[in-house]
Amino acid sequence: MPSIDDLRVKLFADGADIASILALGRNSRVAPLIKGFTTNPTLMRKAGVLDYEAFARSLLRVVPDRPVSFEVFAGDEDAMEAQARVIASWSPNVNVKIPVTDQDGIFMGPLIQRLSGDGIAVNVTAILTLDQVQRVAFALHPATPAIVSVFAGRIADTGVDPVPIMRQARRILAVRPRAELLWASPREVFNIFQADAAGCHIITVPPEFLSKLSLIGKDLADYSLETVNMFHRDAHAAAYHINTVTLIPSGD
Repeated sequence: MPSIDDLRVKLFADGADIASILALGRNSRVAPLIKGFTTNPTLMRKAGVLDYEAFARSLLRVVPDRPVSFEVFAGDEDAMEAQARVIASWSPNVNVKIPVTDQDGIFMGPLIQRLSGDGIAVNVTAILTLDQVQRVAFALHPATPAIVSVFAGRIADTGVDPVPIMRQARRILAVRPRAELLWASPREVFNIFQADAAGCHIITVPPEFLSKLSLIGKDLADYSLETVNMFHRDAHAAAYHINTVTLIPSGD
């Protein structure tokens, strides 16, 4: 049976709800498993965040001792760099998320190289190809910690098995021992075990997955019976009714 305690991959909570993050910290089962946090402008907007910096500083007060990733959102390289340097100044445990390309598809390698060369821990995001992994690896400074986020879930959405890609990405990043491979955009709890088997260092875990961690290793026969009882209970709660009076066949 699989066990969450046997995993080598680190779980990073992915979201933008301070209350949920505080709740994680109070959960004696889940809290020790969460080794870092990530967010992005899309998640922040969905959570109703209005002030980017105020939210970020609030989150860093709640999480002062684990990596937290915040993303730049400017459209051009110079503005991205300015934002990145400000974000990096907020706390030593910040990773600055840099998109692998700008909005026109131009590779952000020179920016990654400058930031990483200056000792700024980046999290290069929105990666979907091995060519991108290769180019990012060469842009990173070997002495600076970094995260390389490959969106395995989005790869799977296209009908492609992401596991061989993640294995190869891990091999490519061997030239940068301080760079960690992150399995981004997971689609199911099983992805945690796939990420672990593929050699990923990190996987992001959305809140809806965290609530399912207690299911790992659950007896499937017991789970089957619980499911049957759930259907039965919900049908009665809804007061559903089917007329089961035997129909009398009509004569010839």
